[in-house]
Amino acid sequence: MRRVVITGIGALTPIGNDLDTFWSNLKAGKSGAAPITYFDTEKFKAKFACELKDFNLEDHFHVKQRRQYDNFSLYALYAVDMAVNHGNVDFESLDRNRIGVIWGSGNGGIQTFQDQMKEYCEGDGTPRFTPFFIPRILVDIAAGIISMKYGLRGVNFCPVSACATSNTAIIEAFNYIRWNKADMIITGGSEAAINEAAMGGFASARALSTRNDDPATASRPFDVTRDGFVMGEGAGVLVLEDYEHAKKRGATIYGEIVGGGMAADAYHLTGTHPEGEGAVLGMNEALREAEITADDIDYVNMHATSTPLGDKSELIAAERVFGKRADLSISATKSMTGHLLGAAGAIEGIACVMALREGIVPPTINTTEIEPEYADHYDFPLGTAKPKEMKYAMSNTFGFGGHIASVLFKKFEE
Repeated sequence: MRRVVITGIGALTPIGNDLDTFWSNLKAGKSGAAPITYFDTEKFKAKFACELKDFNLEDHFHVKQRRQYDNFSLYALYAVDMAVNHGNVDFESLDRNRIGVIWGSGNGGIQTFQDQMKEYCEGDGTPRFTPFFIPRILVDIAAGIISMKYGLRGVNFCPVSACATSNTAIIEAFNYIRWNKADMIITGGSEAAINEAAMGGFASARALSTRNDDPATASRPFDVTRDGFVMGEGAGVLVLEDYEHAKKRGATIYGEIVGGGMAADAYHLTGTHPEGEGAVLGMNEALREAEITADDIDYVNMHATSTPLGDKSELIAAERVFGKRADLSISATKSMTGHLLGAAGAIEGIACVMALREGIVPPTINTTEIEPEYADHYDFPLGTAKPKEMKYAMSNTFGFGGHIASVLFKKFEE
């Protein structure tokens, strides 16, 4: 099997619109949560989210593009361009038949769907949908648009596994390169779901925090007072590449992917298995594929959305896989970024790559009292980042429908 390395990174997040700002704010423990500005939340249970800051689409995209594409696609294009530049990728000098795009989104063009249906329902019954309505809402369209922009004719598709989507995309890209079906793949995910439909729907499912009096501290993974997740938006990109291909073009290598595990809880429509059955299978499969043991893992970026049942089941699963290990660092960066749904795995994968590269474990913020029976089982850096030399990091993501996806990253070594 070929080695798969990471040669470019792009991050558009609620705590930074570029990689350096995102990583600096992540280490500093900055919260991205604030009252929603996109619509009137007076009658909504959850009135806050992790919106992008100081980011105007008008500054980056022509009006024609804004008419053709939903925000989730525009976020993808912006972040991919960042990653391509970060990786010094010159597509003109490469075989674009061997370069693909595997890109994910959990909700796709939900903003477009909401706006167009609202206009239709409030009108006289005449369907006046934009001719771009269908392509704007399709979850696969971002992958297609990315390939069209750069002329990439290799493998191209969109896996959808709810909040496990971008981890699923990363695992698929990892495999296609290992199997010699591509030399380079642009992968990750994007989400633009801070709107009435998504916020109302998730609130009705009792998934969102309603700590409206203090949004900045609402996302508190593992804490005994957690009451739900905080919605986030943005995009995360990893340029994955065959090691020999990367070396030949003189690319800077930021990290390596060595394993991926996917499984299912087969338990509940929206809830995780109380004993973490699927999570255990996914994590163990990633370890098996990487040919390492649980004792080799130095850091786990947990899915940990700050929901009462979900966080507890993941801690149970972690104990089943890792046992009690005071030297294993665990954190939940959703405490800062919020939950980016289908883009969560990409953003958290970036956090893992940077953690390994710089030897710093990002903190979990807002959490003060961890579930008592697990508080001394692991190393939980709370509020403050922790310096630590690391070799392997794992990123977990779980999605509605019982989807499980765990990715294993390794600090790059020649």
